[in-house]
Amino acid sequence: MNGITYNCSPLYPSKIVCIGRNYVKHIQELNNEIPSSMVVFNKPNSALSDTLRYFTSDTRFEGEICFLIMNGAIAGIGFGLDLTKADIQNHLKAKGLPWERAKGFDGSAVLGNFVSLTAPLDSLRMTLHINGNLAQEATYELMIYKPLEMIEEIKSFMSFEDGDIIMSGTPKGVSTYKIGDEFIGRIYSDDQLLIENSWIVI
Repeated sequence: MNGITYNCSPLYPSKIVCIGRNYVKHIQELNNEIPSSMVVFNKPNSALSDTLRYFTSDTRFEGEICFLIMNGAIAGIGFGLDLTKADIQNHLKAKGLPWERAKGFDGSAVLGNFVSLTAPLDSLRMTLHINGNLAQEATYELMIYKPLEMIEEIKSFMSFEDGDIIMSGTPKGVSTYKIGDEFIGRIYSDDQLLIENSWIVI
């Protein structure tokens, strides 16, 4: 079973629960409709990886603020990359079919280390730099659905197990990537750095 590190100790999420279309400008950049209700999908434990791999020329990165769940509540925070095989996803969406082949493949949930979260949720923001250039940035205020709303909605139909992860959605700026690219994801509370993770694409 694949794991993560939380405060230097290993944890093994049963699943990664992802919130889709949670930032208006990201919805607009992909020409999607703003959803009338929360878009929720899962990545299995087998999708989890600490390595950022190159898959296909149409595979996109999506930087996200991620929450670790313990006892049904947010315990920790980390940075993650939701990888998407865009051509496959567009094909499946056009036919009204599920997204697993495009979203749940092995290695598609790239997660860094997690640390305890004691900062106010409304102070959170994230940045993603690629090869030294700012690619994505997001704040709590820009989320359509806030973290506590996510938990309430998910609990309405699905149980959390300790160690499960919520990937809270991605802001504008998603794109493809190539071997050798350097990714640095950071999460802040206002201007205080909470966690930083880096990957080089292999």
